[in-house]
Amino acid sequence: MDSTTSKLVLYNPRWFRNDNLDFLQAEIRKISFGTLVTTSEAHGILASHIPIMLDAARGERGTLFGHIARGNSQWRETKPGSGALVVFLGPDAYITPRWYHTKKQDGKVVPTWNYVAIHARGPITFFEDAAHLKQAVRKLTDHHESTAEDPWKVDDAPVDYLEAQLKAIVGFEVPIMNIEGKWKMSQNRPDADRSGVISGLGERDLAGDREVAEAMRARTDNPENRG
Repeated sequence: MDSTTSKLVLYNPRWFRNDNLDFLQAEIRKISFGTLVTTSEAHGILASHIPIMLDAARGERGTLFGHIARGNSQWRETKPGSGALVVFLGPDAYITPRWYHTKKQDGKVVPTWNYVAIHARGPITFFEDAAHLKQAVRKLTDHHESTAEDPWKVDDAPVDYLEAQLKAIVGFEVPIMNIEGKWKMSQNRPDADRSGVISGLGERDLAGDREVAEAMRARTDNPENRG
């Protein structure tokens, strides 16, 4: 991957494209779990699924950071400064043609899938400094414990135990050089079809259905979410 290229390669038709940086950064914070993709001369494409945070104040588009297990060879096999792709996936749901008003008119409908995806790219750097790692872990922990009545804190762990755990991980940072969001939420369908999908998702209520329905409503009601 060439970290210097500005070309975006996610298939992203204009109906679904979202380029609102503030909105995308907020969604990354909300999702907070992504796939880190790099390349290796020995094994080709490498991927790790891990918690990932965003520091929006660092760089023009922000900087992603997190850590992987020291035993994960991705950090050893990835050339420092080489390009990384970080993928964040939001809610998704199967969309049946039964929900389309268009089905009753001409029957020219097929199934599809609605989903949210964010692709961020930039040069990756790995680090092993204990103080830097502890700071990154603290930020990650504080973020995910923020809704707890009695949040767990990094300093709650015994010092020697924490030091041993920090030796078992390697941190990384990816300054975002380009970023794109794809909100495939039936924007290419008529209003009646979109309404039918939202109603159908609410009645079916499988995993992700309500979140997709909410995302569809937000996309329709709030111009700031439209890219």
